[in-house]
Amino acid sequence: MDISVIIILLLLLGGMAAYVPVYMCLFFTGVLGFILFAPDPQTMLMVLSFFKSMDNFALVVVLFFILCGNIMTAGTIVEKLIKFVNTLVSWLPGGLGMAGCLGCGLFGAVSGSTVATVVALGGFMIPSMVKNGYPMKYTVGLMTTSPNLGIIIPPSIAMILYSMITNVSLQGLFLTGFIPGVLIMLFVCIYTFFMFRTSETVFRMPVPGFREVFAVFKESFWSLMLPVIIFVGTFGGAFTANEAAVVACVYALIVELFIHKTMKWNQVKGVIVSSAVTSATLLIIVAGATCFGRYLTFENVPGKIAEAVIANIHSPLMFLMTMNVFLLIVGMFMDVISATLIIGPVIIPLLPTFGIDFMQFGLIMTVNLAIGYCTPPVGVSMYIVGAIANKNIIYVAKAVLPFLIIQFTVLLLMTYWSDLVLWLPKVLGFWEAIESSTPAL
Repeated sequence: MDISVIIILLLLLGGMAAYVPVYMCLFFTGVLGFILFAPDPQTMLMVLSFFKSMDNFALVVVLFFILCGNIMTAGTIVEKLIKFVNTLVSWLPGGLGMAGCLGCGLFGAVSGSTVATVVALGGFMIPSMVKNGYPMKYTVGLMTTSPNLGIIIPPSIAMILYSMITNVSLQGLFLTGFIPGVLIMLFVCIYTFFMFRTSETVFRMPVPGFREVFAVFKESFWSLMLPVIIFVGTFGGAFTANEAAVVACVYALIVELFIHKTMKWNQVKGVIVSSAVTSATLLIIVAGATCFGRYLTFENVPGKIAEAVIANIHSPLMFLMTMNVFLLIVGMFMDVISATLIIGPVIIPLLPTFGIDFMQFGLIMTVNLAIGYCTPPVGVSMYIVGAIANKNIIYVAKAVLPFLIIQFTVLLLMTYWSDLVLWLPKVLGFWEAIESSTPAL
């Protein structure tokens, strides 16, 4: 590798080690690389790429999913979703813990974001679980890791960006996340059941009657219809996955303003502004990542890495294991958006050589980077939950271990059992789209 690339990479790692924001590290090291080591025409190309990276329809979709999540958080849709799942499982041993995990899955089925799920559910689930006798360590571990379902279960912001750089079918990519997401929820519920099956300190609700369940269902009906509308509309052909974000926003706003009546008109402006600020932050990350990625392409780093990998790894199984380890390490230092935009174009050209499906790898990449939200030193979810529970990062790191083992198990299953991931896209007619997809690199 050229000395110029080594210098730039060391500057990037040094900036991250000094806790400089990732987007600034990516942007300034990319710009510095072009200024010092690239001819003038390439520098102009970088400037054009910088602006073009933000002029992408997929980013509009992300904006609306962020807005939808904020509308749900500002209103009572989230609370009603939690109340419904709590009624269904709270009579079981560890039922409230199960409700927390299932609630993260339901919220993730609308917001598409891990951070949004942590903020929306952690704030009231952690105090509620502690109040009902759940150990703090279990509670912290559960509410740090379960929000990963936000980008595993569709819709997923990470998958939208992966689709943007590969041109694979977004609907098909969304479908790959269902079974792994359900498996994670199932394994967490089983673990919770056996952990609290003999506990006398954890409060358990009495078994609800039909009338009580129906009353809660009736109260939560409009909230429950939000993920149903998104999935049925998207995969039934009523609208595309991109249009689903707008439909979800309009529906959530109507429900909160006119049906639940828990959001006032004067709150709408604040929710929109907050979503715009979050989206602007995302745009800055995308632009920084694109700038740095363009520099890596200029230096032919992806090609050199491809040559090194092909020369030393000959087995698809070994390649996938290597990628899992590599992506887990990347997730410890880089957020999922930056990592997808930087690492994706480097690895994706290698997939046909090893006969690996683009959609399967998209899910593998998403889950690996999602786990990074729960691992130090840059695990965002750890810091958020630590602040809510008033616990330090070491305590949180120990608390998440049992739940990360569950997610690692599911990760290995979907890595080496491709039919587990691709079954739904095949059944619903997206397999041809998988076969004909060509990476846009």
